[in-house]
Amino acid sequence: MTYGERIRSIRKKLGFTLDSFGEKLGVSGAAISAVEIGTRNLTSQMAKSICREYNVSYDYLMYGTGKMFDDLPDTILDELCAQYELDNLDRILIQEYLKLSPEERQVLKNFTKNIVVKFADGKKK
Repeated sequence: MTYGERIRSIRKKLGFTLDSFGEKLGVSGAAISAVEIGTRNLTSQMAKSICREYNVSYDYLMYGTGKMFDDLPDTILDELCAQYELDNLDRILIQEYLKLSPEERQVLKNFTKNIVVKFADGKKK
């Protein structure tokens, strides 16, 4: 599997279109497509951006070895919990939220917005 094919696999796994995947990296969907099909080389900068923005393992992206995604380091989550005085339930909520695809996150956000709007409308009556 080429790095282009691995990028396509990563993008599909995360549920992104070419445009939405590229947007977070500051490139067009056409640029992502060109890398995926092999008409454009993957630059070092783009590889680093993909790994950083999407928590992708560099070894997987470049060489096809190891897991596709790096696990969220516990130390980062530990720091957040300490800084914001989060309890175990908070920690689990954050961990599970981060596991959701972008579409699933959007569904959850829309659901929450609807509840807030209904609650606010109920207070006005």
